Amino acid sequence: MNENPIMILLYVGVAVYVGKMYYGDYLAARAETAHEGAMPGAVAAPLGAFIIGTLGALLLLGVETGGEVALGVADEQSDMVWFFVFAIIAAGVVEEVIFRGFLVVESKGRALLIGSCVFFSLIFAVIHAHLWSLEDGFEWTFTAKAWFTTGILFANSLWFYAVRFGPWNPGRSLFPCMLAHAASNLGVFFVKWAQGHVIF
Repeated sequence: MNENPIMILLYVGVAVYVGKMYYGDYLAARAETAHEGAMPGAVAAPLGAFIIGTLGALLLLGVETGGEVALGVADEQSDMVWFFVFAIIAAGVVEEVIFRGFLVVESKGRALLIGSCVFFSLIFAVIHAHLWSLEDGFEWTFTAKAWFTTGILFANSLWFYAVRFGPWNPGRSLFPCMLAHAASNLGVFFVKWAQGHVIF
């Protein structure tokens, strides 16, 4: 994502707007006045779904951090300006709405549900631009770090889908997914900070 402060501010604005719409639909669902056009997953979830989702996301972050050390690619970590933290928290809302909310086939049976989760997780991982770059025109970047990070993104996406469709989330609420995603991204920020890759 672009680290231009204006672009980050716009992105955060979009996340706040989407979050406001979700909260409105959540209140309508709670009051049993939900309408047909309500956002997907804008319903209540049990506390356990939030805990399970967040712990799983942080466990995957631990696997990623340890894996980078084991592979000897931790020094290849990219730098991040400090205010980018707002964009990565906002991504916990925007990306969950797009992927775990809309980009899933949930009413055509279990096989299509799982298949769509896998397919859209591949897309989610690839669009994060670790295997390719546009800095000097399009080019592939098939490094060990790029493959590993893309694999972790794929696993994260599968986990966020599991958080929404797992038995611990009977209403298929998107809110635990948003929290888990935001916690994962915030964890990445703190790992980068600890490793000296956050620019203040």
